[in-house]
Amino acid sequence: MDQRSNEPHAVAASMSLPATPFRFCLRYLRRYQAVVWLMVVLEGGQSACSILLPYAIKQIMDGVSAAHAAGIDAWSAVSDAFWLFAALNLGVVLCSRASGTVLVMLGPALRRRVRRDLFSYLQLHSQRYFLSNFAGSLANRIAEVSMGVSQVIWTTLFDFWPLVISFSVSQYLLASVNPRLALVLGSWMVVYVSVCFLLARRCRRYARDYAAARSAVSGTIVDSVSNIMTAKLFARRDFERDHLEGYLDREVERARATFWFMEGIRWFQFVAAFILMLAVIGYALRLWSAGGMSAGQFAMAASLSLLLIEQARGLSRRFLEFFEFVGNINDGVGMIVRPHEVVDDAQAGPLRVAAGEIRFEQVDFAYNVERPVFRALNLTLRAGERVGLVGYSGSGKSTLVNLILRLFEPQRGRILIDGQDIKLVTQESLRAAVAMIPQDPLLFHRSLKDNIRYGRLGASDDEVVEAACLAYAHDFIVAMEDGYDALVGERGVKLSGGQRQRIALARAILKASPILLLDEATSALDSVTERSIQESLEHLMQGRTVVVVAHRLSTLAHLDRILVFHEGRIIEDGSHASLLAAAGHYAHMWTMQAGGFLPEHDASAP
Repeated sequence: MDQRSNEPHAVAASMSLPATPFRFCLRYLRRYQAVVWLMVVLEGGQSACSILLPYAIKQIMDGVSAAHAAGIDAWSAVSDAFWLFAALNLGVVLCSRASGTVLVMLGPALRRRVRRDLFSYLQLHSQRYFLSNFAGSLANRIAEVSMGVSQVIWTTLFDFWPLVISFSVSQYLLASVNPRLALVLGSWMVVYVSVCFLLARRCRRYARDYAAARSAVSGTIVDSVSNIMTAKLFARRDFERDHLEGYLDREVERARATFWFMEGIRWFQFVAAFILMLAVIGYALRLWSAGGMSAGQFAMAASLSLLLIEQARGLSRRFLEFFEFVGNINDGVGMIVRPHEVVDDAQAGPLRVAAGEIRFEQVDFAYNVERPVFRALNLTLRAGERVGLVGYSGSGKSTLVNLILRLFEPQRGRILIDGQDIKLVTQESLRAAVAMIPQDPLLFHRSLKDNIRYGRLGASDDEVVEAACLAYAHDFIVAMEDGYDALVGERGVKLSGGQRQRIALARAILKASPILLLDEATSALDSVTERSIQESLEHLMQGRTVVVVAHRLSTLAHLDRILVFHEGRIIEDGSHASLLAAAGHYAHMWTMQAGGFLPEHDASAP
């Protein structure tokens, strides 16, 4: 019923999702419109058969009364009505169970598609977006939106639509008995449902705020659990509980506001239904006692009235749930379906790297407009060149790496790889051409083999082992209980920092991209392991354009070129030997480094 896409990346890259709840739901109604129309027919049939049952009972009662009055066999007088009653009950069974079968097929597929679409859309957000939002909160919103969409559709199909059918058929039947009774009940239904709709619609704001509070609680819990070791090390369990308590208090406050509003609506519903039930039954009894209707007609009128009132009362409860689900969708869609900051050009094609030259032309960039990082940056990294970036924290080194990967968009200027503007190529092809080893590599909660193979999904087991050997990871892997099949835990928490970096290095070796970026890639390694891995890095760097960010200046000494950054500007450019001979900023940093590492800032600066 829901075919999986063979080209998920192409679909995701061109995806646009509606940003309002009803248009968002309509998207999936259209996607499954053939099945939805089938359910409309089946639910309409079930509702019609159900509401016609009192009519069949009326026919049976009137037939029995007429047979007794005429002194004839009752069965011959009511057989047609009985078979009508049987057929209507059979119709209820067949339509309801056929509709249920379709729901079993459609429901899981619908939720899967909503989750997949939202996840695909979420993947296209920029690094800035993910730095500003809890991962757990985003995951919770995807789950709530998928559930909300299905519940909004089911409520429409299984509650709202059947009531329309029931109301239409019952009005026709009641009008045939007593038009005034039909008018009274019909007028009450219209007013009652309209008032309930308007009141329940106001509940959407409460539901949206409540959903946001729940997501905030989920995000806070995930954030705290992800950093549980930090909390233990600083003896901050009580602090974390108190921190969560504030979010829980806000959730309780929003929940009570929502539930009190719902409870007020329910008081109106039950009191209005109670008054109408007494009024309708009393009026019908008066007509019957005055000879205005037969016993069968009274039974039908009373049954139809009670059924409609009960359905209307149940429907008003569904209104509350309906707008609560709409509020959940509104909260999730409002958070996730935002314009993407970094998007592929409509005519974007794949990046083709022949040599690996990287060029910055008049690039301006700022995370915050009030604090620019680069102004009119011009820089050329020649093909096959190994370049080191040094400077104190905040000088722009990691920002340069992020811009090459197009994790952020420069406000002005161009970045070119082999003469191709990276804004005019697809992000997937750009990042496929670049291997990145970050300072704090994060791993999936999957096996070590799967984490290494992430560099090249088609790699064989032998190639995975070879990459692990080159990264000096093989020995510690085989020493683990499950070897290459061992799970690493969430974000790789079962491994040490050095082990994670060696897995990241093995992954980069396997990827074998023409451009290699190293952002403090050996900072978590001991000096002995680092010296061993330097040989692997030398092998990996051969024939590639390499950019290395490091605070340990000794790791840059063998590179072809070193760029010295200071407050977003390149103030020195040359080899290690030439920069030392110039006795400038780099030479000053070289003499300042302690234990081989550069300090966070220049302690001698005023």
